[in-house]
Amino acid sequence: MAAVQVGPDGVRRCAWGDSSDDYRTYHDTEWGRPVHGDTALYERISLEAFQSGLSWITILRKRPAFRLAFNEFDAQKVARYTEVDVERLMADAGIVRNRRKIEATIINARSLTVMQDENGEGALDELVWSFAPERHRRPRALADVPASTPESLALSKELKRRGFAFVGPTTMYAAMQACGLVDDHLVGCHRA
Repeated sequence: MAAVQVGPDGVRRCAWGDSSDDYRTYHDTEWGRPVHGDTALYERISLEAFQSGLSWITILRKRPAFRLAFNEFDAQKVARYTEVDVERLMADAGIVRNRRKIEATIINARSLTVMQDENGEGALDELVWSFAPERHRRPRALADVPASTPESLALSKELKRRGFAFVGPTTMYAAMQACGLVDDHLVGCHRA
């Protein structure tokens, strides 16, 4: 498969972003664009954790159900979830039913609320964006895209230090790509 290909609409995009209508929309309108705000970043970090070991298209298609299941990723609400909520979520076929990932999403909401109590709304936004690399070379091929970087490793360590779970360096690099901290649209892609 070519790194960049022309889709049925005549647009050149990263090959992965042209493999389905869902991917085309996500690639063209979201992936790699800057995401700000604690709620939006908490959602993206949570969804990247759920994606671990799965295809992103699975998470993308289940995103509306995730939003419903996790109160639109309102950290204040999710932080109050109990074991009853964990069991409710484990029974929800609309989401990925992985106990460790569900529990991590709750733990991360609690950690986020502590950050907000200490530093105010925007604490996660400020923290995450402080790890955006100063320079980033646009990849020419998928093989040029790293699984993790020194910045994603440092972000992972800092989030773990603050009590977050399921935020390894590879997951954090995927979040950095999705949230626009790095732009890994390949050379030749219309979004590059």
